[in-house]
Amino acid sequence: MAGPTTAERGERQQESSGPPRTRRVRPPRLRTVVIVAAALAVLAGGTVWLLYASNWTRVERVSVSGTRVLTPTQVLEAADVPVGDPLASVDTGAIEARLARKLLRIDEVRVERSWPHGISLKVTERTPVLIVQKGRKFVEVDEGGVRFATVSRAPEGVPTLELNPDRSGSAAASLRRFDDDRLAREAVRVADRLPRAVAEDTRVVKVRSYDDISLELSGDRTVVWGSAEQGERKARALTALMKAAPDARHFDVRVPTAPASSQS
Repeated sequence: MAGPTTAERGERQQESSGPPRTRRVRPPRLRTVVIVAAALAVLAGGTVWLLYASNWTRVERVSVSGTRVLTPTQVLEAADVPVGDPLASVDTGAIEARLARKLLRIDEVRVERSWPHGISLKVTERTPVLIVQKGRKFVEVDEGGVRFATVSRAPEGVPTLELNPDRSGSAAASLRRFDDDRLAREAVRVADRLPRAVAEDTRVVKVRSYDDISLELSGDRTVVWGSAEQGERKARALTALMKAAPDARHFDVRVPTAPASSQS
């Protein structure tokens, strides 16, 4: 007769050996717990001391980058970083708020810690898209319509904004909805959509109402733009019109699907 198979021998062996034993996991001894807790407490206390009480991580220097018109000294004075204070306790948000409040030319600023002793101020200045003349001074206006600085000399290549609202008839009612600030923002929208060659050639952006915006170019040329709506389509229409009629003096793109040009 044949002997028991391998499977049968395994089953008999398992029956004879009984259920598998379970290994008991001993809880850590009280002494070990106390030692670990004490070590963590010392580590935490040392970290707090290092960050807030020691002289190893205090503010010793402040760097400024990204300025174009502003000077680093102006930024440092406005930031008023607490030199000598623990680096970890410096309120970077408060510094950013001070810079935005005191220096309107700043569009964005990032205040970053540079361990172990530094604070860096990374500045992005506003760029003028239009200027508004006031007497012998010029007010710079950025792409958001913010009037952020008054300068004695007009920046080169930046068109002048002329606001001459039409206060007669139905246009007067429109002014109650579109004040000078809103009209200035509409002019900025137009300037932002101009083809580069046209933008470089634009001398004045005139605004009489929300839908009556025009441009004065060099060479005594004019562009009737209309409202700021459909800016990209109007820009394409103007580019095509100028190529088709290079000697024209007047261009009308109020209706971009039916642009027109003339010699006079």
